[in-house]
Amino acid sequence: MRKNVSGILPVIFALLATPALPAQIASFQHMVIVVQENRTPDNLFQGLCTHAGACSHQPTGSQYDIQTSNWLDKRQSGGTIEPLTVELAADYDLGHSHFAFVAQCDLDRTSGGCRMDGAAATGCTGTCPSQPQFRYVDNSTGAVDPYLMMATQYGWANYMFQTNQGPSFPAHQFLFGATSAASAADDAAAIFVSENPKHSDGPAGCNAKAGVLVEEISPPGKETQSIYPCLEHNTLPDVLPSVSWRYYGPGPGSIWTAPNAIEHICQPNQAAGGECVGPEWKANVALAPADVLKDIGKCELRDLSWVIPTGPNSDHGGLGGNGPSWVSSIVNAIGNSKCTNADGSTYWDSTAILVTWDDWGGWYDHEPPTILAQPEGDYQYGFRVPFIFISAYTPAGFIDNGRHDFGSIIRFAEHNFGVEEGILGFADSRSQNDLSTFFDLQSRPRPFLTIPARLSAEYFLNDHTPPTAPDNE
Repeated sequence: MRKNVSGILPVIFALLATPALPAQIASFQHMVIVVQENRTPDNLFQGLCTHAGACSHQPTGSQYDIQTSNWLDKRQSGGTIEPLTVELAADYDLGHSHFAFVAQCDLDRTSGGCRMDGAAATGCTGTCPSQPQFRYVDNSTGAVDPYLMMATQYGWANYMFQTNQGPSFPAHQFLFGATSAASAADDAAAIFVSENPKHSDGPAGCNAKAGVLVEEISPPGKETQSIYPCLEHNTLPDVLPSVSWRYYGPGPGSIWTAPNAIEHICQPNQAAGGECVGPEWKANVALAPADVLKDIGKCELRDLSWVIPTGPNSDHGGLGGNGPSWVSSIVNAIGNSKCTNADGSTYWDSTAILVTWDDWGGWYDHEPPTILAQPEGDYQYGFRVPFIFISAYTPAGFIDNGRHDFGSIIRFAEHNFGVEEGILGFADSRSQNDLSTFFDLQSRPRPFLTIPARLSAEYFLNDHTPPTAPDNE
């Protein structure tokens, strides 16, 4: 059954009616990008559909774009299937490689768009139930209530798509530097790293062992060559030289710790199988994600942060199911912080928190992605992922109907920190917007209301379990 979240609505109305302070900032002083794992809106956010007209698979106005029934499945008589429920931490994994994207998309060569009826062909590993791809998270126990509160209390994107048509390694490169190409020249030629590294039993970036390779995709959409997973091009921190940054990752060699695959940041101490020892790496990469809570507590939050979960705190199936509490702990730490900036503004009044998921994880979603013009269209865009924009200047219950991708996130950072939008020349230049619809800095900042969650920040701060990968792929 779908859990009714109508109890959230009085909270929203109370917030709207609460007097607030005058606006204090011209731009956000802090930007925190919180990345979770492997979900689609149709899979994770069915709980938004609690009132007649609140959800639609063809939304008009302020409706959540969630499809609740008649999911497309070309293998079924009649072409549709009714979704079943699944626990957040269900112990199985769906295919989400580029091959899986191609299968699930089921491209219509005439229209050039995805039919979105091929999810059943993506594959499943682990303890796979019937129709494993066609399931939505059962919120009857309130498992994802924190996410539902974030979405309804702040800003929700009906159309956020991962930039890449594939899994985590390239997705995190797009989130960090707006491309998964090995170089700027390769990006211009539409040659992208398209998969996770192969034959890796250890580090998987510029510190990978000899023989570790990652596939590339080249026009016209063929994965015909592999390279060592060490890339060299500008990233977002490179074009924001006066902006302090930190990347909170689950390990030095993790495919989710994006800076390890950028040569000038990693600066490995040997050609292969070494360690990242570069000054930027040492100064800006934290290898315990919970350190973000420590930095907030010490009033040492950087201007720009990426936060990646460990396995138990990920939304990946079978790894713990702590994701909603983990994300809430970060939002609550910022919202309730007593820290102030040099201009007297608080962390809450000066921070934009962007919550997104790195890829679709093989789950069904009904919304076809925009396919870019050639040659980039051979790998961009991928499927829809959830996206929530949290700030004191975001109206409660705001729903945005613009079409976004990870390049929009990079573009927002460029705009916010005062450089030319699209300056990297990668996905940031191909994106059409900068997320500016999600906030109004001329409005009064809204007071923060703590998000109830099963686990608090103290749990994560006191968890001394060695960090593990947020996915088991």
